[in-house]
Amino acid sequence: MITSPSSGRRSERSRRATLDAALELCSEKGYGRVTVEAIAARAGVSKKTIYRWWPSKGAVLLEAFTEALVGATPFTDSGDIAADLRTHINSAVQLISTAPYGPAYAGILSEMHHDDELARAVREQLVDPRFEAALGRLRSAREQGQIPAGADLPLAVEMLYGPVYYRHVLRKPPQDEAAVAALVAHVLRSLGAAPGDVD
Repeated sequence: MITSPSSGRRSERSRRATLDAALELCSEKGYGRVTVEAIAARAGVSKKTIYRWWPSKGAVLLEAFTEALVGATPFTDSGDIAADLRTHINSAVQLISTAPYGPAYAGILSEMHHDDELARAVREQLVDPRFEAALGRLRSAREQGQIPAGADLPLAVEMLYGPVYYRHVLRKPPQDEAAVAALVAHVLRSLGAAPGDVD
């Protein structure tokens, strides 16, 4: 099973150099042409060092992408669930629509269909924690009376993220801010949110 390497066992400088090198190469060459050897050469570390910390290039790029996504898309609570969701989704769209993060994530999604360990790592390190964070923000909105008590919050999370990643995987143009606003409003209406909490 792929697990996130312990930061205590790694040089932070080498870790950062490795993640940056992997992202740069993915943007320059495309995910399929990136190799661990190339990452090691670009980062100035040994191939043995990379394999001691990560089991594959997919694991390296997954850590790099996850770190960027978490940093770029926090779940803030301003008391306005619609505004917070718009900010969050717009940030996610922007990240996956630009190099090097978009190409890296597209490659990871493709490879995970042929690599069970990577697929498990994607769920455990990226998908499940982000899903739980989104649920937490929606629960907070429910506690504040912005979303009805009986609303299906797990389904709402899938409705929010589904269109974003559908468009990314199929290489369709990403949503602009108006499209994201319409998506958020639609999902909140489907949950039975009050009109004032949807706008």
